[in-house]
Amino acid sequence: MSIFKGSTDQGCCSVLILFGIPRAWSQVLLGYLQLYNKNRIHGTLLWRVIQALSTFMRTAYQVVIALVLLSLVCKSEYLKGDEYVLDDSGQLIEIPLLVSGELTTPTLLVDIDGESCDFYEDDWCERYGGNSSCIGLPSEQCRPRWFASASGLVMTRSLPDSANSIGPSGLAVSTRSASASWPGGVDLRLGRWFGDRQEHAIEFIYWGVYNIGSSAQQQTGPTSGVLSRSDTVNNIEINWLYAPQTRPEFHQGNQRINWMWLAGFRFFQLEDQLILDVPSDSFVLQTTTNNNLFGGQFGGRFDWEIAPRMRFVVVPKFLLAGNASSNRATESGTTTADVRSPVDVFSWLGSVDTSVAWDVTERWSLWLGYRVVGVGNIAQADGQWPSTLPASAASLGGIATGSESIIHGAFAGFESRY
Repeated sequence: MSIFKGSTDQGCCSVLILFGIPRAWSQVLLGYLQLYNKNRIHGTLLWRVIQALSTFMRTAYQVVIALVLLSLVCKSEYLKGDEYVLDDSGQLIEIPLLVSGELTTPTLLVDIDGESCDFYEDDWCERYGGNSSCIGLPSEQCRPRWFASASGLVMTRSLPDSANSIGPSGLAVSTRSASASWPGGVDLRLGRWFGDRQEHAIEFIYWGVYNIGSSAQQQTGPTSGVLSRSDTVNNIEINWLYAPQTRPEFHQGNQRINWMWLAGFRFFQLEDQLILDVPSDSFVLQTTTNNNLFGGQFGGRFDWEIAPRMRFVVVPKFLLAGNASSNRATESGTTTADVRSPVDVFSWLGSVDTSVAWDVTERWSLWLGYRVVGVGNIAQADGQWPSTLPASAASLGGIATGSESIIHGAFAGFESRY
């Protein structure tokens, strides 16, 4: 029995063309149909194959139409990575990143297994803007957010005009004879960048220098004594940083000059101490002056890329502060006294750090520089020194402000970013 009759061939050809099969292919298929027309079983199987093929072609057309419509609605663009990486074969390849639309909000990354990617903890992503299982964000999204640094300091300070006095048994004393030395100190910093573009950061800073001073022999005839000086500097800061351009330590793009702003709270302490010891007369006079400056500061940071991975850095800051100043004078010998005199005044402070930084990698930097800190309208021990010794309690009372000092010295250290 034949399953295809006369005019049926023309109808079948039209159906095949309708389902997307070209006319030439349709005529070939009809030839095979006529060849198997005398065999009922073969003809039935071939008809089922044609039905399955037509169903597949119809589904394929529907998928293609859906993709075309989707492409018109969802516009995609390709972003090229700024760097190159090694593929599995060891060849350098550029990273293509496919992102739908513009990255104006945080984007959830999904790996090839369908699970979320933590691009902040992925080493590949932090260095190159994605990883082998992530599709997505530009490289600045994956930069290390935390930073910590440590530096060694060698600093000294300027001293006020000398105070002269006549001590026990006619001993002549000059406070300038006990000069300022160059002791060591430490500078520590910790901070973190925030936001999608990492434009904002908070940093905590501490630095200090200890035991700035020396001892000097005081001699007048048979009477002798020792005058000792010991000064301490402590500094604590909490700053907010704003980088409107980029983070210069990553050296990306053609921008060689960068500027960022800072504002925050600063506490600065300058404590200086003078001690005169005259053993022959069992006389000791100790004067300790303490300045505690605190208030809001503002400043910035200037970075200039002077060579590949080398930066010239300038960090100016200014502080207008309240100063809780005090002086304590103690005397022992033929007379005894213990007098403390406080005063509250406004003081000012300005500082500039100038350094050269070498960004060894994206995670490590080394630097060498010089720091200058000027502080004004403060009290110092030299200004409280009495002109005649032993001194009465009344002459040891009171405190004089209005002097200045410059603390300065070199520093060298490193920074880690993670």
